[in-house]
Order: sequence, then C-alpha cells, then structure tokens
Amino acid sequence: MVYKFRIISDEVDDFLREIKIDSEASFYDLHEAILKCTGYKDDQMTSFFICDDDWEKEIEITLEDMGNGSSEEDTFVMKETPLSELLEDEKQKLLYVFDPLAERVFFIELSEIITGKDLQHATCSRKEGNPPKQTIDFDEQMNTNTALDLDENFYGDQDFDMEDFDPEGFDMEGGSNPYDEDKY
Repeated sequence: MVYKFRIISDEVDDFLREIKIDSEASFYDLHEAILKCTGYKDDQMTSFFICDDDWEKEIEITLEDMGNGSSEEDTFVMKETPLSELLEDEKQKLLYVFDPLAERVFFIELSEIITGKDLQHATCSRKEGNPPKQTIDFDEQMNTNTALDLDENFYGDQDFDMEDFDPEGFDMEGGSNPYDEDKY
C-alpha cells in the first residue's frame, strides 16, 4: 500500500507538499522525505504526533529514544515504527514538530491510501509555495514583535467584586489567620 500525505503550515498560506510513501516505511523515512522536500537540515529533535480529529495530540513518535523508563506508556521511535503500525485510516491527522524550541509544526493528513501498489522510496508528488524558515531567531522575533497589549482585560474580568473574596483568608481548618487586619 502507498500512503499519500498532505502537508500544510499555519505560517505560510501557499505552502503545500504531498508525499507518497510505502505504508511499510518507517516514520523516520517520512521524516527524511519532509526534510528533503522542504530543504530543512537534519539538526533538530523533531517528532510526530498522531492526533484526533480536532488536532489534539494522542501518541508521540520521537526521533530518538527518550528513555523515560515508564513501562506503562508505550514509546515509539521513528526508525523502529512502521507507518502502518499507527496509521490505518484515510483522513488520519498528524503533527510534525520541525522546530521543537518554538513548538512550530506542520499539519499532516493521510489524504489517500492507494492499495495494490508499493514504493521503494518516498516521493514528493506536489510542491507549492516556500516552507517557513526551519528555526526562528528569538532575538529577531522579540525585536520584530509589537508590544503586547496589556490593557485592563489582560488578567481577566475587571469587574470583580471584593465581596466575593473570603475575608478570613484561606485557612480551611478554622485556626487563626496569620494575616489578621489588626496586625497591619
């Protein structure tokens, strides 16, 4: 079987890549195909996430074994995990974290499953637009960002009522309050 993935970015509107890859290829093979079709260097601790229909992360597939030692949770490493082990249905959603420090991602959808065919190597079957920069310079980002608008609504509702607060403080056991008003 051949999987066809559609890859988009929320940073660049006209960016689109489609990759066809054999279903028995590993997540590492897909990782390499993404790097190749975007021109990115292989110098980041990237990872994939299998997502639900609302793009909520469910399963992580890491570039390296993170060795967290917890035997209760399955760990998946790109080189050891075939795509077919975790992907079975068209429209399956994935995230590919290509810039882990800034948590920047590509949105990937398994757009088609082509049965009766095999591929030796992954191919980029559609290439539109330029990809976003692989990493961002935090100093540059801080200089180009406009100042945050910290108006009176920044911390929440400005219409709170002081009467809503417990005048006795947070003492739940009924003991003395170390912040009694007459001490100050």
